[in-house]
Amino acid sequence: MLAKVKGCFITVWSFLDPIYYALTRLRYVEAKGILRVRVTKYKGRACVLSDGTVIHKNDLLIKIHLHNVLLMRDLLGVKGETSRARMIYKQVKQALPGVAHFLHNHPKKNEIKGIIGITSLNKGSGRLGFEPIAISNKLYLWFKRFAFLPMYMMAVSKFSVHSSLRRPVYLFMSKNTLFELYR
Repeated sequence: MLAKVKGCFITVWSFLDPIYYALTRLRYVEAKGILRVRVTKYKGRACVLSDGTVIHKNDLLIKIHLHNVLLMRDLLGVKGETSRARMIYKQVKQALPGVAHFLHNHPKKNEIKGIIGITSLNKGSGRLGFEPIAISNKLYLWFKRFAFLPMYMMAVSKFSVHSSLRRPVYLFMSKNTLFELYR
């Protein structure tokens, strides 16, 4: 029964995704891949990454978005949280060279300081080169928790009111780290 509900939800989400894609100015880094990107101005508090890169408010970054519908379809038949996490990790790792290529060929590549994502799926992100930074704006944090709830409910095997939705964080990677690891 739960599988049918998830299947219906994915079908509806599949119809709405092209509208979301068009409204958010996202671009694929590879044809129908797991990551979509857009250039954005950072609006959070200033932070310093481990390689010394300082990210200030209004700095240009490449914002990465997981293609959630595609991801959910792929995860539908995968059993176990560990297997799902490995699959997401592998797909993101395979997509990051495309992000490096996108940034390297972008007309504003000299102004762009790195990449940013917002996720509650940050376990293992350090091995990919990302640095998690807490979201300081409490209102934005609650908005993101609410926005991530449908995906979380789709990803877990058993959902209960007492399930712990992980706290969303920013994931940063400097341009230098991206090029060092994925170019």
